[in-house]
Amino acid sequence: MRRRAHAGFSLLEVLVAFVIVALVVTALFRLYGGAMSNMSAADDWTRALLVAQSRLAAAAAAQPLREATETGTEDDGRVEWSSSVVPYVPPDANADLEQASQTMPTRLYRISVDVRFPGIGDKRRSLSLSTVAIGPRNPA
Repeated sequence: MRRRAHAGFSLLEVLVAFVIVALVVTALFRLYGGAMSNMSAADDWTRALLVAQSRLAAAAAAQPLREATETGTEDDGRVEWSSSVVPYVPPDANADLEQASQTMPTRLYRISVDVRFPGIGDKRRSLSLSTVAIGPRNPA
């Protein structure tokens, strides 16, 4: 009479399976943690971009447009911004054309917004937006 071999797994096979499962789960947790960190960074970046766009639009919409500088904070002090409106002269402007433009009642202004916000590991990040708008030369 023959004896039947026991069906099932040996202790060694079960331990190897547990090690493989533990390695896979560890890799998944690291992947999940990295994704959460990237999502948080993207959220901070998006919030800073929205602040910059709204401050740029507010500065450009001011009537009459005039030289000015403003600073402030958003989101409980996490996002700091500064905006400036300064006269704009193109870098390659012809000197004769610039002198002739002095007699015009309007001029170009460069509107800039700089935003500083926390990044990964409390490393400060920044973003800048700017545009050019036309306004009166000597606003009242």
